[in-house]
Amino acid sequence: MKRNLLSVAALLFGTLFLFMGNGLQGILLPVRGNLEGYATTTLGLLGTSWAGGFVIGCLVAPKLVRRVGHVRAFSGFISIIAIIALVSGIIIHPVWWVVLRAVTGFSTAGTSMIIESWLNERASNESRGAIFSLYIGITLLGVVGGQMMIPLEDVRTPVLFMICGIFYCIAMLPTTLSTAASPQPLKAVRLDLPALYRNSPVSCLGILLVGIANGAYGTLGAVFGAGAGLSDTSIAIMMSATIFAGAMMQLPAGRLSDRIDRRYVLAAMSAIAALAGLLIFMLHPTSPALLIGLVVLYGAVANTLYPIAVAHANDFAASEDFVKVSGGLLLLYGIGTVIGPTLGGPVMSAITPHALFLVTAVAHVLITGYAIVRSRIRAAVPASDRDAYTTIPTGTSPMLTPESMSLADRGTGKSPESGDPAVKFG
Repeated sequence: MKRNLLSVAALLFGTLFLFMGNGLQGILLPVRGNLEGYATTTLGLLGTSWAGGFVIGCLVAPKLVRRVGHVRAFSGFISIIAIIALVSGIIIHPVWWVVLRAVTGFSTAGTSMIIESWLNERASNESRGAIFSLYIGITLLGVVGGQMMIPLEDVRTPVLFMICGIFYCIAMLPTTLSTAASPQPLKAVRLDLPALYRNSPVSCLGILLVGIANGAYGTLGAVFGAGAGLSDTSIAIMMSATIFAGAMMQLPAGRLSDRIDRRYVLAAMSAIAALAGLLIFMLHPTSPALLIGLVVLYGAVANTLYPIAVAHANDFAASEDFVKVSGGLLLLYGIGTVIGPTLGGPVMSAITPHALFLVTAVAHVLITGYAIVRSRIRAAVPASDRDAYTTIPTGTSPMLTPESMSLADRGTGKSPESGDPAVKFG
């Protein structure tokens, strides 16, 4: 295992800087846009376009990678991301930002899929779990590190955009300079909504709603913080603490869902997230400490919902279908993240910035109600027969790709690349 970890150390180092750039750019654009006076609806479209580009990238990027190769594709994708980061600091215009954000989402899907397929290639069955956990930890650390750069420089200047470009260029080096052989062709995942729903109605609808809530907060959380009167430093702390709280809560929530019906845990966590969101919306806390505390409580429970829903879906699926089911649910989550900011922006503009949490609360109330209803219709899988829970952080962090589902594969007992290279669901 030590040898396998050492073989991917350079790649993981590049991954750290890639997600630092993602984290910084993800919070910098809405904060700067808010200072420029852009409408909240427009700022929401930044998240919509990024998520839309990401979903399209998951579907199209494998074809591009197969055509030109991993190294050339990676260099091309990350060069585009770096150029867009720099151009965004030069051209301060909402329409250009929305268009360029979609291209960034597409290219980010491509770079992430290449990194994850490279890790897959280097991982053995024994080291796969450790490498996946390390990869997840690095992505979270990178996003938080990027977000915490915000207080270090005036967001009205192009300096932070230039730092984004530097991070992306550093991220390119380990992969482009590597002499290791390129990995096997990327897998193709096709979403089949009827099959997903038949497998697990709660997971199917629940993950769509989780995507709506997380997409709205992930894109507009910084805008909400500015509208609530928080400083740039407080906004960065709020966004970063939400990520850490969600990461810390996943293991306790996951263990609880391994012991009792996962739908009850899903309903309870959704109910707490809805309550926290409604308190923020109704109370309009003026104390930064209280406000950030409620947001962190929200993030702690909201970011546990996706992996619990995935585990519930896998409880009812054959072990060899883990990648297909999880990959399809991931794309469904992506659709939700397209919808969330599109709804959140106009609602915040029409009511108050705090209405962001009205949008998330409605989504979480629907999850709670549907999970309870379904628990009365379909019996739970016995605890001894359930699939093992795996931490899969989502929310304020960038979405994972279907390739990461292969890296986390625990169903077949064999390396994902040993099977059919084109995984199709449906």
